[in-house]
Amino acid sequence: EVIQELHLPKVSLTMTSVDIVRGSLATAHLTVKEHTTLKDLWRAYRNFAEVNPFVRVVKEARGIYRVPDPKILAGSNYADVGFEFDEENHHLVATCAIDNLMKGASGTAVQCLNLMQGYPENTALQFPGLHPA
Repeated sequence: EVIQELHLPKVSLTMTSVDIVRGSLATAHLTVKEHTTLKDLWRAYRNFAEVNPFVRVVKEARGIYRVPDPKILAGSNYADVGFEFDEENHHLVATCAIDNLMKGASGTAVQCLNLMQGYPENTALQFPGLHPA
């Protein structure tokens, strides 16, 4: 579905089950256009997260949580996205972590109900997660 909906012709997508009760990690490998820069990718990720209230960009140079991690999201409606980029080879590794029980159908149902009823989209969905960051 991801490859189909994003119209990405050459993508290798891996879904990883993690050693926790709930959570999923997706990893996609793809080749980007030749003149794409790290700055271009940062701009695209930030623009996407800016218009999607439950998407957060996670890409830190150091520290415990440098990449998206499903255990951080347990109980939350957030999707954490991140990436690594090999500019020389035009290779992008994109990652996304979710709590598949919350961000799946249940969180989507509440989010849609909020929109249908005229409530703010994030009503009752702002819980940051069970794991301290």
